[in-house]
Formats: sequence, structure tokens, C-alpha cells
Amino acid sequence: MPASLNLVSFVHAAVGADVPHRVSLGCAGAADIAIEQGPGTTLPSGIPSYTVDIINRCSGAGRRADCAISGIHVRCGWFSSVTLVEPTKFRRVAPDDCLVNDGKPLLADDTISFEYANSFAYKLSVAKASCVHPAADTSD
Repeated sequence: MPASLNLVSFVHAAVGADVPHRVSLGCAGAADIAIEQGPGTTLPSGIPSYTVDIINRCSGAGRRADCAISGIHVRCGWFSSVTLVEPTKFRRVAPDDCLVNDGKPLLADDTISFEYANSFAYKLSVAKASCVHPAADTSD
């Protein structure tokens, strides 16, 4: 296995792309976050929509809390949507910086899902994320 693939999962935004999974236990922060994006339902106006799943793929040692990841920031360009995206799930806080789950922890195997509508799909990738105890203060 090439060194760049050593025990980490990769984030992808391409529809149908494969995501290698980590084989070690324990939290690895941003390396444990995967972004999957695919086509959604086209709006009556003809504008395409896209579904997004942001997944904590940390395997933990049998305890979901051991893999709590918070402060998840995504590179998102000038993200905007014709339809409302629940801002507690995903919102742009600065150019090319979107916050996931209000900055709160995502436990092992948890997924944040949303749909947005725009004339094109945004390329989304994880910029940063931190391993935390789920009861920790995660304000950014």
C-alpha cells in the first residue's frame, strides 16, 4: 500500500467514487470524515439538486463516543443553494469554509445529510476536524 494511503480514509466529492476505509481503531479527525455527493431530484424550474452525506467513518473500539469528531469545516467555494439547507446541518461561514453540524460532535457512524439545489455541484472536501470527547465544549 502506498504511504499516502496508509491507514486513512479519503474524502471524496465525486459521484460513485470509492472511499478506502481506515483499518486501525481510534479517532483520526479529518481523515475519518467522508463526503459523498450525488444527484438529487431536479426542481420543477429545471435546476438540478444534489444530495450530500457527511459521514464519520471512525471505527472506534466499540464505543461510539471514542470517535466523536467536532469542528468539521469543509472547503465549499461560494456555496449557496436555491433551496434552504438547514443551517445547523451545513452553512457557509466564510468564502470556501462551511461548518457541519453547528460545529458539534459527530459520533462514529453518524451521518449528516442534506440536499441543495444549484446549476452545478460544488466540490466539497474536508478542511479540518478534531477528535473530542462528545461532552466537550466545541464552540469555534
